[in-house]
Amino acid sequence: MPNRNVTNWREANGARPFLAPLTSFRRELDRLFDDFLVPGDGQFSTSRDLQPDIEVQDRDNAYAVTAELPGIEPKDVQVDLNDNILTIAGEKRQARDQNDKGRHYSERSYGRFERLIPLEREIDADKIEAKFSNGVLTVTLPKSPQARDKSRHIEIKSQ
Repeated sequence: MPNRNVTNWREANGARPFLAPLTSFRRELDRLFDDFLVPGDGQFSTSRDLQPDIEVQDRDNAYAVTAELPGIEPKDVQVDLNDNILTIAGEKRQARDQNDKGRHYSERSYGRFERLIPLEREIDADKIEAKFSNGVLTVTLPKSPQARDKSRHIEIKSQ
């Protein structure tokens, strides 16, 4: 007679073997939707389209944060600093019209984005500057003098 001990089978095949087919099915559905809604194919857009690309540079005296916000007006962007977390938020409104062989296509995407950037050192909040030019937001966040005093470069000596 075959071994019908469920405990041994469960230990050999993972803690929840009955969920494996469902987990696999869910992963495949997620992959299908991710592939179907890929940005750039001209058909669909996802919330990933709304997230701006950012770059954070940790310099000696300041952080420099650059965010690419093409097609967004400065009035539609909000920049805040709270508890050493820089928040860049706004609303994106995109419209694309295309005429092709007598057909007119119009796509519009609207949505809100928000990026949270944690900063390691204290910031001198009174000296923060934000500039917006040609769809690029640059935020300069000077480190407080106390934060600069806490960091030291340590020279490595060879023996």
